[in-house]
Amino acid sequence: MKVCFLTLGCKVNQTESEALAQYAVEEGFRVVKEDENPDAVIINTCTVTATGSSKSRKLIHRIIKEHPGSVIAVMGCYSQINPNEVAEIEGVDLVVGTQDRKLIFDYLRMTGGKKKETFSHVKSFNRDMKYEELPVIVRESRIRAMLKIQDGCNQFCSYCIVPYARGPSRSREPKNVINEAKALLASGYKEIVLTGIHIGAYGQDLQTDINLAGLIAELVQLDGMNRLRLGSIEPLEFTDELLEVISSAEAVCPHFHIPLQSGCNRILSAMKRPYTTDYYAQLLQKIRERLPEAALASDIMAGFPGETEEEHQESLRFIESCKFAGIHAFPYSRRPGTIAAEMPNQVANKTKAKRVREIIEIGQKTKQKYIQQFIGKELELLVEKVTEDGAAHGHTKNYIELKLPANLRTEPFQPGQLVKCILREEYIT
Repeated sequence: MKVCFLTLGCKVNQTESEALAQYAVEEGFRVVKEDENPDAVIINTCTVTATGSSKSRKLIHRIIKEHPGSVIAVMGCYSQINPNEVAEIEGVDLVVGTQDRKLIFDYLRMTGGKKKETFSHVKSFNRDMKYEELPVIVRESRIRAMLKIQDGCNQFCSYCIVPYARGPSRSREPKNVINEAKALLASGYKEIVLTGIHIGAYGQDLQTDINLAGLIAELVQLDGMNRLRLGSIEPLEFTDELLEVISSAEAVCPHFHIPLQSGCNRILSAMKRPYTTDYYAQLLQKIRERLPEAALASDIMAGFPGETEEEHQESLRFIESCKFAGIHAFPYSRRPGTIAAEMPNQVANKTKAKRVREIIEIGQKTKQKYIQQFIGKELELLVEKVTEDGAAHGHTKNYIELKLPANLRTEPFQPGQLVKCILREEYIT
């Protein structure tokens, strides 16, 4: 039976779809592209913003229209939050959320890949639930692997739908993380990225004394671990212990994404973010004292309910002082069911868009300033792809994106190579 996966949203979604595709192959299914007349289309949805939900609905409707004979299975965050809404879409056959996703293949076997009445299997979360193991992902292109170590979130920021879509924080057993890392390294992967919904909370729910720092300390000792990159880490969870481990391990990439969300303390409090701008600034200083060349990036939200122009300007000043190497700026998105959705003084979309542009402008300026300090210095590039002209494209350990010309060396570049070069202005993409 031919199955096709279509995925929206974050890297965690992408990782889970790839793992389920691997499971499908192991179970005797054939994974194909959308244009290969699939017997079933599995849509992994997103709902973190209103745009994510809208894209999910549009994709579901398009696939139903273009593949009327295919079984349509919808999973992921959008279906977890809105199971009845998805089930009522004519043409959807199966609805699952962010749990029990292997059930999709039991369903396909049971129905023989034939369309039946809509079946919905979306369960509520409970505090005692465990991490759901999915298969180890092994691709033909063994360059960078996502290694999921955690799911869910207990933080409940006032604007965020994710805890409702993903459930409570639950950590993967350390031995399973280590075993998957070993398998990925043995398969030839050059870089492993630790991913999850809230990886800084790793270990808090386990009956062991291991935390994220302890897990990293074990991973960096594995044979063949060239690069270990960390996903997003909350400010309060970037502990002194974690900083000590990563600053002592050459394999850990000096590139850290630490969400800020706002540079205004009143807005941070309204967001239920448990830190102040002073705390955040001191954290960045502490990291730079230990790792002066580290790339520090962040998420910034514009237009949270009640944010005044004065508060936005205050936030801009703080953001600029942080000297980020990268900023992901985005407008506040009203999510029904969250505290912020009911707050007064919702900011107009036009105002939010303007504020996002201003944040992006600062981010571009500070990113360029960060990169400039490495001109003339030796950096290591992981070759991710080679274009027809023989040029190598990839990222350095501190996540600077480069394009190296083919004539830089006598031998042709190959994907997966780790190549050292002296950074020149023209290599920066």
